[in-house]
Amino acid sequence: MWQSVGLTLLVIVATLVCALLFMMFGWYVVWQLFLSKFKFLRELVGDASTPQAETQPAEPKSEHSASATTRNRPRTARQRVAFSETSS
Repeated sequence: MWQSVGLTLLVIVATLVCALLFMMFGWYVVWQLFLSKFKFLRELVGDASTPQAETQPAEPKSEHSASATTRNRPRTARQRVAFSETSS
């Protein structure tokens, strides 16, 4: 009788441990692949490490948008004049 109760408790505890390990592994995989990309989730969890994208120096938005437009298509004379006036 006590053997069957002990075995039942062992099975229940082993099942709970396996389920907990599976959940922890799943959370880790989802965190590494997706959730760690969001800054507000990192702040909620208290993760001090930063992803690789934030460690690289970012160029200012005005320079980035200006360089992106020059690469994509040539500017018209009106756009060149307007851009030079705002740069000065």
